[in-house]
Amino acid sequence: MSQAIRQLNQDRGIPEELILRTIEDTLIAAYKHRFGNADNAVVKFDEDNLEVSIFAQKKIVEQDGVYDPVKEIDLEEARELNPEAEIGDEILVEIDPKQFDRIAVQSAKQKAHQTIRDIQKDSLYSEFKDKEGEIIIGYYQRERNGTIYVDLGKMEGILPKKYQSPRESYHVNDRIKALIAEVKKDSSGLQIILSRTHTEFVRTIFELEVPEIYDKTVEIHKIVREPGFRTKLAVYSNREDVDPVGACVGLKGVRIQAVIKELEGEKIDILKYDPDPRRFIKNALSPAEVRDVIILDEGKHQALAVVNDNMLSLAIGKQGLNVRLANRLVDWNIDVKTESQFAEMDIAAESRRAVSELFGDSESYDDEISHISELPGVDARIAKTLLDNGIDLIEDFLGLTQDEVEAKGLTKTEFDDLRKLIEEYVEIVEEDEEFEDEQAEKTEETSEESSEGDEYECPECGAKITVDMATCPSCGIGLSFEYEEEE
Repeated sequence: MSQAIRQLNQDRGIPEELILRTIEDTLIAAYKHRFGNADNAVVKFDEDNLEVSIFAQKKIVEQDGVYDPVKEIDLEEARELNPEAEIGDEILVEIDPKQFDRIAVQSAKQKAHQTIRDIQKDSLYSEFKDKEGEIIIGYYQRERNGTIYVDLGKMEGILPKKYQSPRESYHVNDRIKALIAEVKKDSSGLQIILSRTHTEFVRTIFELEVPEIYDKTVEIHKIVREPGFRTKLAVYSNREDVDPVGACVGLKGVRIQAVIKELEGEKIDILKYDPDPRRFIKNALSPAEVRDVIILDEGKHQALAVVNDNMLSLAIGKQGLNVRLANRLVDWNIDVKTESQFAEMDIAAESRRAVSELFGDSESYDDEISHISELPGVDARIAKTLLDNGIDLIEDFLGLTQDEVEAKGLTKTEFDDLRKLIEEYVEIVEEDEEFEDEQAEKTEETSEESSEGDEYECPECGAKITVDMATCPSCGIGLSFEYEEEE
């Protein structure tokens, strides 16, 4: 038995005390199945745990006074076990396991297996629950419906499809390093969910590769990530003599290259955190060089970044990825413009809009927005694409159909989003055709009636004038004729 205990302890990591308790519960379960009650059952182990015995604790009664043979024993039989036994004492009577029938043994065996499984599950749950947020190494075992099952030694972890980087592919027995994202215990067993897409995975990799991050000399302010494509890291140093970015990059880029290799070539931008939002936004748009940052609305976290013409595509990034990650990193809505686009913008108008919205009078300024690039939150790439196609004014865009806009490089989703943005910030007034016709007819009638009048007097010198004169022939004053409609 001691050898079996040691084997369970080594193979399954179950503490010896829990194994002994399981053996005790198993024997008591068999005793109860055999005798119907286990209140008087006592299990004892020897000093070396080599042997185990089960006893029935019985009360000594007079001869022929036994009413319950399970709990009572007569004096004569008791003295055969202990010559000093007396009536009223209690004595332990060893039970021969051969008295247990096959069904009792089978019931005890099932209980033992279930108890060991529960103990192992609880033990593993406690062990892995403490490791949540840590990195673990396992080996690819199999794949089903996109989910990869990873051999972790004691347990099997799962790497769901949504937590796999699109850059990576695996084969049987491949080594996989992943973050323990979640440990769950349910009726079906223990689930260890792994991830290679969490930002904490990148954080932990940097802690392993950069000693300054591990000992808190350099700290990570925030990480944003588009798994498989690009990660942005804002860091700062707690010591003036330590460069946070240099510490992360390492001598000749050794440290950062190790991280990039682990992420299968994913691009990583390491930048310095700055409490000044202007400088932080400038840093966040790296690798692009930003000439200036203008705060449009501090309350709503809206800013404008001005870059050179040759830096626009780099600042925006492929499909807007760079500026999108920068937005998330600094928690500001950043609009990127070139110097030429910035020169055409009315920054004063942007400021007036901010003031109007601050005092709840945004409607008074809606009609001031005339250019697509002036729309708050407009995607810089969309505005540039339309501008390259000669569409700068909002009214020009509204005059186009969806097919015409798609032909110029925008998708249906981008077309719909821009329409919604215009409807949100611009008041579109559509005049009724009948009203326009009436106005035209009234203007025409007024014009005809005015032309019928022969002569008028000059308001300056009193000379005679007509409606076809631009200046008075007498005094030379400029003339302008206005007509009032009759009520």
